[in-house]
Amino acid sequence: MGRSKEFDTTMVLHKAMEVFGHYGYEGTSLQNLLDGLGIARQSLYDTYGTKQDLFVSAVKHYVTAKTEVVLAELQRPGAVKEAIARIFREGANVLKDERRRKECFIMHSAIDQVPHIPEIAAFFQQDVARLEQAFHEALVRAKEQGELSDRHDNLVALARYLNHARLSLTQTAKLTSVPQVLDDIVAVTLSALD
Repeated sequence: MGRSKEFDTTMVLHKAMEVFGHYGYEGTSLQNLLDGLGIARQSLYDTYGTKQDLFVSAVKHYVTAKTEVVLAELQRPGAVKEAIARIFREGANVLKDERRRKECFIMHSAIDQVPHIPEIAAFFQQDVARLEQAFHEALVRAKEQGELSDRHDNLVALARYLNHARLSLTQTAKLTSVPQVLDDIVAVTLSALD
């Protein structure tokens, strides 16, 4: 009978998100991972496999958790525009929080690896399609509820815009330390729904 793991695998994935977010995929060494994760080399290999395997697991863990929050918000009964505003404001709040934003920076490394790691590329393709569909369904509901004006006639394009605007907040947070910049982008993005 094998020994049980002496560490929390979910917590290790969170730490991996921070390490990869800080150093980038290419810049993360095995020693960075061992120091950041606080586990032994053999435990790392036995549980996660290679550096790439750990990276893919961390990206999937991060993206899936974020996607589930967005989906839950978009599917909640009630005003759709308020739900979308909550999604964007919470995203900005996370990125303004020094501790929580470190995990978010794994997105830069993940996107950089799309041309090199087919599993990451396929995963992002599915996730983007899933989120665009959820935004679209929510916007259709908003239109039916009278929340959107008649000028909003291409809800597919608006859904794509909202999803990609949400993703771009992470890039902005890496380029500036001024919280007001994120708030301004959120405000202008949400004004597209008026």
